[in-house]
Amino acid sequence: MFTVREQEVIMNETQIVDTTLQMLARNTKFQGLFQHMFKIEDDGCDGELRFRIPANLPAFKVEIKKELRHYQIPHLLEMAQRHQPYMVMAEKIFPALKEELRANNINYVDAAGNIFIKTKDQMIWIDGNKYIPIKKTGTNKAFTKTGLKTVFYLLINENAINLPYRKLAEATDVALGNIKNIIEGLREAGFILPINKTTYKLQNKKALLERWITAYGETLRPTLFLEAYNFWDKNKFRDWQNLAFEKGETVWGGEPGGDLLTNYLQPEILTLYTREKSKLVTKWTIIPNEEGVLKVYQKFWKDEILDQYPYAPPLLVYADLLLTNDPRCLETANMIYDKHLKHEFERN
Repeated sequence: MFTVREQEVIMNETQIVDTTLQMLARNTKFQGLFQHMFKIEDDGCDGELRFRIPANLPAFKVEIKKELRHYQIPHLLEMAQRHQPYMVMAEKIFPALKEELRANNINYVDAAGNIFIKTKDQMIWIDGNKYIPIKKTGTNKAFTKTGLKTVFYLLINENAINLPYRKLAEATDVALGNIKNIIEGLREAGFILPINKTTYKLQNKKALLERWITAYGETLRPTLFLEAYNFWDKNKFRDWQNLAFEKGETVWGGEPGGDLLTNYLQPEILTLYTREKSKLVTKWTIIPNEEGVLKVYQKFWKDEILDQYPYAPPLLVYADLLLTNDPRCLETANMIYDKHLKHEFERN
């Protein structure tokens, strides 16, 4: 799990990335997809940037800065030597620093949509776009506790974005008055594309998924936690797959969910989402313990198709595993993404 400070850093970086890609698309027609690195790696990179347009550009390892300073140049030179191709992304880069970056063949892009790329085969240099400071605005309603529940439902139900607000409120157990603000929040953040006057679709879904996971870990997930337990009979931990519960009311998340989806991960912590905690306490004979191996969370969604399975939706299992920051869980998360999510979140 990220610390509060790490969550704040990621949110600031997300704002810089979102603005940069939006301005780049507006001013140059370049279209890029950014993927955060959820594990804090020793290599110091914050993520990877892939361009859909132009399609012939390589994937860049990216380091994000709010505002570049001259003293950071030696570090950037070292990073550029270690990572090829490498790019620095910053909210603002002063002209003298841009010149120095170009002189040292360091690729860069800023939040005004100015970009410099030099590879073995080509050079791109676009400058002159004016910088507009990123303004801090009120909380986007799509990424509040209530909004995250709705966005989750939209992510696992592709066509739900076109439901009447009343139907969407019923499906998500969210008050009708909040739905409009949540949808407006998604629209303002650039995640809704109008097809015609009455039909919409989610766009930039990979970026939305990444933003949802970050906000979920910080805002929603802590409020869902009910209690941690140990089993009175320790054999039940080893035999967790045979524990009985009511279908649709309880599902495995995290490590057990990852094991069920991949048959690869042997769980050390059992994450459970449920609406029947009291029944399970008696049925499974579990004892409250702050350091317990069974972590119980409130189940916050309902879906007739996905609730047929003993595990949470793959998207949620993926998020749980990423937020552990544990290497074996991250490996399993990548397997889940490639098999269950990639086709949905990276298609054009």
